[in-house]
Amino acid sequence: MSVSTAAVDQSVCAPLPVLGADVTVPLVTGGDVTYAALDYAASAPALQRVWDDVAAYAPYYGSVHRGAGYLSQLSTDLFESSRVTVAEFLGCRADDQVVFTRSTTDSLNLLAAALPADCQVFVFETEHHASLLPWRDARVTYLDAPRTPDQAVATLERALAGREPYGPALVCVTGASNVTGELWPVKELAAAAHAHGARIVLDAAQLAPHHPVDIAELDVDWVAFSGHKLYAPFGSGVLAGRADWLLAAEPYLAGGGASRKVARRADGGVDVEWHTTAARHEAGSPNVIGVYSIAAACKALTEAGFDRLVAREQQLVTRVREGLAGVPEVKVLSLFGDDAPRVGVISFVVEGWNSSHFAAALSAEYGIGVRDGLFCAHPLVRTLLGSEPQDPGECGAPEAAPGERSLNAIRVSFGAGTPDEHVERFLGAVRELVSKGARWTYRTEEGRCVPDRGAAQV
Repeated sequence: MSVSTAAVDQSVCAPLPVLGADVTVPLVTGGDVTYAALDYAASAPALQRVWDDVAAYAPYYGSVHRGAGYLSQLSTDLFESSRVTVAEFLGCRADDQVVFTRSTTDSLNLLAAALPADCQVFVFETEHHASLLPWRDARVTYLDAPRTPDQAVATLERALAGREPYGPALVCVTGASNVTGELWPVKELAAAAHAHGARIVLDAAQLAPHHPVDIAELDVDWVAFSGHKLYAPFGSGVLAGRADWLLAAEPYLAGGGASRKVARRADGGVDVEWHTTAARHEAGSPNVIGVYSIAAACKALTEAGFDRLVAREQQLVTRVREGLAGVPEVKVLSLFGDDAPRVGVISFVVEGWNSSHFAAALSAEYGIGVRDGLFCAHPLVRTLLGSEPQDPGECGAPEAAPGERSLNAIRVSFGAGTPDEHVERFLGAVRELVSKGARWTYRTEEGRCVPDRGAAQV
């Protein structure tokens, strides 16, 4: 995927209204402050527009499919029209299917369960665990982390050309790294996969909230993403793409909704005729509100104008990267280098700091929410840190001495709802913590790094 940071419409839009924008949190140093949510890569706050749409529908909530009542029919129409909205948002081809799941992880596990016999899977070690781990019942080839987009394509081509036997194959690749924010050459990887008779699934969990995703234009076979990263509430995801492998597979879950006809046999058994639509893999009562919230988010982002959203986010990316570059003790993690196009996800380490302590101080002393650890991408973060496997969440580990490598990293992430003020507060807090140190000591409590209120203030 080639993405220009110079969007067609460079007019800067205001942040989109999100839930929680006015929430205040207590500081360990006293008083309250408006919370700065800078952990979008884990879960973005829901758009106010999405929440309002869901609230407007809530009184009309009803069962879906086959219900005769008005509310059931309304909910069924809403559910199926949401499928159409998502297909349009993703630029699906005419014969693609949109299957609703619980999350990106669920979507990729569904696809893993639908792989044809003897399918070989190729996946880079740089993937999030959601796209790294579901393939355990297939023959998996894990590819080393490339250091340039061209190297990624070349590595994949060599692996596909050398596969034995030369049978069905699937490539799984992220669109935007949940660690570095860097964009991957999706279109080029798709071309390489198809040239060698393989298919490709795009993990768009981090890409879809930040940039348009067009299945037909990218020429990928499937796309997976989650609602809770797309400014919708928790609980729903999408797998969209080609229908043939999905229709040839047994239902992901067996139960009502997936079956068209069930009959007892004379021998006492049961014969089942499964649906040949997306319903085949949507057994059980669906999460109608979750599905509708995804569709509402797709509409909200489209109507806001992705060109303008991308342009504003790139300004925030530039501001954060320049601000961190001005602190010598900070090292930003990167796979493809400083010039690589990226979304609003940036990970870094601070010389002489335990990353968990630093993240906890940002929260407790400044009201800033970031993330620390290995971000469910352990092999990638360890490659970037040059470290051996360690306990990823050990807050109580000794602080790294100057010049030593951190055992984990800190991640700041933002998007369409992030105010400029939150970015400036974050950069000011980083500078102050590095120059003056934390004002409190921190310890582990039930697996979390928290201020040690029993200790004297630093």
